[in-house]
Formats: sequence, C-alpha cells, structure tokens
Amino acid sequence: MYLKVNEVLFIQVDTGDEKEAKLVYKSRISEITEDSIFMEVPIQEGTGRLKKLYLGDELSIYFLSEGGIKNYFNTHVLGFHDDVIRQVRIRKPEAEEITKIQRRSFLRVQAELEIAMSHKDGSKFLSKTEDVGGGGVSFYSAPDQTVNEEDILSCWLLIPYKNGMVEHVPFEAEVVRIKKLLNGRILTMLKFTSIADIERQKLIRYCFERQFDFKNR
Repeated sequence: MYLKVNEVLFIQVDTGDEKEAKLVYKSRISEITEDSIFMEVPIQEGTGRLKKLYLGDELSIYFLSEGGIKNYFNTHVLGFHDDVIRQVRIRKPEAEEITKIQRRSFLRVQAELEIAMSHKDGSKFLSKTEDVGGGGVSFYSAPDQTVNEEDILSCWLLIPYKNGMVEHVPFEAEVVRIKKLLNGRILTMLKFTSIADIERQKLIRYCFERQFDFKNR
C-alpha cells in the first residue's frame, strides 16, 4: 500500500526534547508530487493544538492500512506553501522505505563540533557537541559551566564541510535535559527555539554529509 491524497498521517517530531518527541500529531495529505508530499499543518491529538514546524524538522510518520496496520516512514520538512490553507511540504518516501516497523532514526548524527554559548547572566563558555540534528544539539559541559533546564542560550556552531569550507551557524536554544554520565561528564541537550532557515539548512547539509560517510564505511 502507498500514500494517497486525503490519507491521514500520524506524526512525531524530533525537537531534541524527549517528552515532545513522544507527542503524536495528526494531519492529512492534500497533494502528492513526484518528490514531495503536501500536508495540512499537524494538530495534536486530544488538544487541537497546531504544531509549528520548521524547515529541516525530522518527522516519524505512520498511516493506517486495511485492518488497522500501521505503516511507518521517516522524512523531513522541505518547505511550506500558502494556498487556501497553509501546507507543509515534506520529502516523499520511496515505496521500499515504508515499513510496518517503526524506525525512530531521525537525521541526528554524532559529531564533535566546536560550540560557543552565551548565557543571559553574561557568562560565556566553549564546548564540544556530542550530536547534532535538525531539531537541536547535545554538548558536553563542565561542572563549572552552570546551566539549568529551560535556560535559553545564544549559540554559535562551527561546521566544517568535506570541501574544506567552514560555516558559523548562530541560533538560540533551550536546555531541555541535563544528564550526568557515569564517567563524570555532563551531557546537556538543547532544542532550537530560534534559528534562521538558511542556518538550519547549513546544519542539515552537514548531517547529510556525515550520514553518507557512515553508510560508506
């Protein structure tokens, strides 16, 4: 079975926040093209709250086939289109990418990148990321680098590409989780709260390059 117009989609979004990532939103396909799917803005089941999506957001989606069977695929947001109603454009999966087994493999890659951060209290510090993705990043922090959950940080990420070019990606992010590791290090997880589309695209490009490298090892 493949996707069709008016198909109802059930969606989870990778925001860097584990609790948020468990929420399920509902949408409907309005148009299908050769390489894209246009869907309505997702609504959270039970509350009716609209989910604002951003360019590059990673989505885990399923739809129901006959007998109530769940058919899963992963995709990401390609853009938006304003017609009678606002539509979200996502990457159209190949038929073989649709499976009856959920694969929560968002486009998040392990990467040790330099990250600079500025706290609202005026403190500034440097660190290295543990992973990066379309919805946020995780970094290692030292005990004297005091941040708390729900803090907002102004950040700059240094991204080196395979062609030798280096980009600086600025963004604001919220601390969504702080985890103390067995080796004594502290892993701090961020989700983006403000990032320009062009900057997010730079990060996504890097993730695709890293993912391609991993697949070819």
